[in-house]
Amino acid sequence: MTTWTERIMQEFPEELSRLWIVTDPDVVLLDEKLLGRLRERGFEVRSFEDSIAFRVEYEARYRAAWDRGEAGPSPALILQLRSSHGDALPWDYRHQGRNATLTLHKLFPTLSYAVVRQLGSDLLPELFAAQERYAPHPLGDTATKDFVLKYVFRMDPYFITRPEDLWCTLLRLHSTESALPLVLAQHVGQVIGEQALFTQLPVAELFLNRSATLRIVQGAWPRYLATLGIFGNRVAEPPTPDYGVTMALPFDHPDVRGHVNAMFLDGALHPLQVDTAPDTLPEWAAAGVIRDPAALRNLIVAGVNALRQELPTLASSHREWTRFARSMAEILSRFHLLEARDAEVIKSTINEFQRQADARLQEWVGTHYTDLLSLPVVNVPIMLHHIPRFLALRRGRGEAKIALLVFDGLSLDQWVHLRESVLAQTRRLVFDEKVCFAWLPTLTSVSRQALFSGLRPREFGDSIESTSREPALWSRFWQEHNLRPAQVLYRKSIKRMEDLPELDSLLSAAQLQVAALVVDTVDDFVHGAVLGKRDVAARITAWCESGFVERLFTLLLDKGFHVYLTSDHGNAEASGTGRLQQGLAPELRGERVRTYRSEALLAESAAAHAETFRMKLPGLPEDFLPLFAQGRGAFLPVGERVVTHGGMSVEELFVPFIKVSATDTPP
Repeated sequence: MTTWTERIMQEFPEELSRLWIVTDPDVVLLDEKLLGRLRERGFEVRSFEDSIAFRVEYEARYRAAWDRGEAGPSPALILQLRSSHGDALPWDYRHQGRNATLTLHKLFPTLSYAVVRQLGSDLLPELFAAQERYAPHPLGDTATKDFVLKYVFRMDPYFITRPEDLWCTLLRLHSTESALPLVLAQHVGQVIGEQALFTQLPVAELFLNRSATLRIVQGAWPRYLATLGIFGNRVAEPPTPDYGVTMALPFDHPDVRGHVNAMFLDGALHPLQVDTAPDTLPEWAAAGVIRDPAALRNLIVAGVNALRQELPTLASSHREWTRFARSMAEILSRFHLLEARDAEVIKSTINEFQRQADARLQEWVGTHYTDLLSLPVVNVPIMLHHIPRFLALRRGRGEAKIALLVFDGLSLDQWVHLRESVLAQTRRLVFDEKVCFAWLPTLTSVSRQALFSGLRPREFGDSIESTSREPALWSRFWQEHNLRPAQVLYRKSIKRMEDLPELDSLLSAAQLQVAALVVDTVDDFVHGAVLGKRDVAARITAWCESGFVERLFTLLLDKGFHVYLTSDHGNAEASGTGRLQQGLAPELRGERVRTYRSEALLAESAAAHAETFRMKLPGLPEDFLPLFAQGRGAFLPVGERVVTHGGMSVEELFVPFIKVSATDTPP
């Protein structure tokens, strides 16, 4: 049986050409594992988006080297065209390269193209194998949907007839963050929603949206405990909207309680703070009940131990890393809110866990980071420079007015603090939470310019040490997507209530379609922290209690904007390992990395400071050479503690990407 990867690789014999022109309207080629296999065979894949930018890079980096008889960046280049028409490609390239075509219609001849094209690329390998074994004859739309559900998601909606069937299926899917694609969620909603037992549930949304499912499970948990005579308040989070669903969940079902227990451990669900609990409390439910601070401390340790077993490996996908980073953030957010005395007891456990995760990440980045740059933007952006294209796609699907909020320096664990603090102010807001990768090095001038421009840093190399071109880069991107300058807004230094009246006026402009707003407050907290990330968490809570963040969200939503929130990089606690004297720091407070314009200076600094490492990173200018502090080190006097960024830790590299909605609109 031919595997998915083998089938695609058949299109690219190594010896035939150095330049391949691949017509790929369904974006088949941009699969993480497939890109890795192609790279192993000597192929580099580059998406064609701009003829001038491509010509400059191709002529300088590839063709010149090949003409000299050298290998260049790679022995062969595959140029991926997302359009079925190659007219935008320069004539000479079209006639130099060897042409190939990849389409889902050709690769899945017995399945409905209309359905398959709406699935994520991560589902295609398993679907391809299932098609070869179980689909010898053509299937229509409905039959294809049922086929995908059965052989890829291991579920049959026609057999979901009891509450335990529904919740076992939902929790199994969402425990691995395997939400259904929209086309399948709508089909399941139609099949199940016809049953009277489930009419009060937004079934399609529950299969589509992990956050929606967790809100209902979280709301049902206190009701379940009340049947056992246990009452209390949720730990670290207020009650949240649950769509008014009050049905009892089958927590006593073995499969349901297994998933629920794991979700309490990894922070997806929040336990109930109680004064007492009867001896009859089931053992499996103990993770959902906190009697005292020691119990919360023990829950954090149990969560760390469970998550340690799920540490991604070198073979893991980027999705496994983002899932891990989100669970890690939930646990760290609990840790940073512990009383100092309780936190000190488990600090060494937390530090060792962070060290293990960062070491594993560094190894993974060295092999897989290159592949992230070109992955397709369909359901969610994977890297920050994907976000503008993702937002442009959303506008094309009906979200005419979009606001992008960039909370400068906000790490995932600090997003959790912000989320819980805002929910304490209002029950109107709901959050659909995703995670994406910042750029390396995790400096504002690198990562935030990529975010606003939609470009790789190599493509804005002349401004890589400054943020002054952000407004122009943001405006240029949207002008290329047919918006006029007056329809595009960029504002930074938004921090407090006093900034909102002017912002209100700017957002009221009738012609405005797209707004980018930089909120600098968290970055100020980070660089002013004297008591580590515990200090930052406390400041975020106090800031949100002022009502500013809730007012900002509400202002945008009330003006009809679809609101997205992200960050340019996270931050981590670090300890000084000694200063470096040479080198250019693009951001003076970024003490986790130094960058050099000279290979000789980089080598000299690396040799003089043992606790460093270097890594050749794709997408950076050729003369922008980073030297990273090893582990949780910083280029500061030995032993000096700081909260900072620039380096390669889980807390610095992964950032939130959140859709903010009101309860009266779909998230």
